[in-house]
Amino acid sequence: MIGLSMTAYPGRNLDGLGEWLEKAKELGFEVVELVSEWPHFVTRDSWRDYLELLESHSLRVTLHAPFSDLNIGSLNGRIRRVSIEVLGETLEVASVLGALAVTVHPGHCSPVSRRYRMDYNMTHRGSLMELEKLAEEHGVSVGVENMPNFPILDAQTPERLAELLEGINLGVTFDVGHLNTTTRDFEGFLRTFRGRIVSVHLHDNSGKLDEHLPPGDGTVPWKRVLPELPDVPKVLEVSSLTDAARGVSYLGDIGGL
Repeated sequence: MIGLSMTAYPGRNLDGLGEWLEKAKELGFEVVELVSEWPHFVTRDSWRDYLELLESHSLRVTLHAPFSDLNIGSLNGRIRRVSIEVLGETLEVASVLGALAVTVHPGHCSPVSRRYRMDYNMTHRGSLMELEKLAEEHGVSVGVENMPNFPILDAQTPERLAELLEGINLGVTFDVGHLNTTTRDFEGFLRTFRGRIVSVHLHDNSGKLDEHLPPGDGTVPWKRVLPELPDVPKVLEVSSLTDAARGVSYLGDIGGL
């Protein structure tokens, strides 16, 4: 099941979303990933607008939870608490939308969390345990996403993501492009999380920066990776419908769809 992320939607409001959804469907996309970030937050107040548009185009949905300005690993208790509250609302909304999966970011590091690493790890895992309970309460599949190469970001390697999730019943969102900027150990990632992956993000890059290029425009070894991916929603995360068309055409040409 192939999907397209709203990272490819250029509008600042929903006025053009219906037309965009129609074009996405014409390109062969069956799923749309709503990205709950400014200016398109998906909340208790706005979810009906999204659902009406998605249903009118017979499209399924995945949801990317908010991540800017949030940090579930924060040692500032108020910031951590608000982050959990925002994500809790997202999981509630995902449930009523019938979302196939919800992607959340792990916490990230600050100067103080680097200094007090043990406290940071305990706080971070405590937040993930809270998300585990919320996911069960709302009956949604949550995938914690592996992060790209960037100084403050956590969970950049499969080993670190596995360490954070040990004993916690949450899934994984496998971001292929992110891993291409870190270990590039695609087979190792799939071995580690086989059976736990609830969604996949597809995009490309040069191997250094998180560029979100269409598949085929970078160095991801797609012919090797695609056949090994599990049967879960696979979402193209690119910046335009033009890039989406090129990416889905490339994947189709190499037999990946």
